[in-house]
Amino acid sequence: MTLEEVVTQKPSERAQCTGKALEEVLVSSKANDCLTIGVYESAKVMNVDPDSVSFCVLAMDEEFECDIALQIHFTLIQAFCFDNDISIVSVNDMQRLSEIVGDNAEQFEDAHCVLITKPAEDSWEDPALEKLHLFCEESRSYNEWVPEITLPER
Repeated sequence: MTLEEVVTQKPSERAQCTGKALEEVLVSSKANDCLTIGVYESAKVMNVDPDSVSFCVLAMDEEFECDIALQIHFTLIQAFCFDNDISIVSVNDMQRLSEIVGDNAEQFEDAHCVLITKPAEDSWEDPALEKLHLFCEESRSYNEWVPEITLPER
């Protein structure tokens, strides 16, 4: 999908398309062991090897809206992503994000930040990830620096 195709889509189509693309990327990244889950774990990866980070997903839900410490972490992660040209989006359903990146036996309590990292051998490429990068690029052109994506229901 080209940038022109993304731009000409209706907003509802674009939101649905990006939600599906994000889910696809998360599932394939998990299969390729290219996910870092959790605020602190993500901060460690960004500090040690920022060039390995390809995409960042921040998740917020009503339970944590008033958590000042989490808001500060989000602000710092966003600033880091902007400074290092890392595409970043937010989702408003941490439970759904946790279901996608976890498995049936394992649900993550701290799925507030999920990083998609590049594999060491660069053999893995996902067309859905390119769609997400284009979506973020378009959103930035409209001064929406951290666009919100709605994940599809199961």
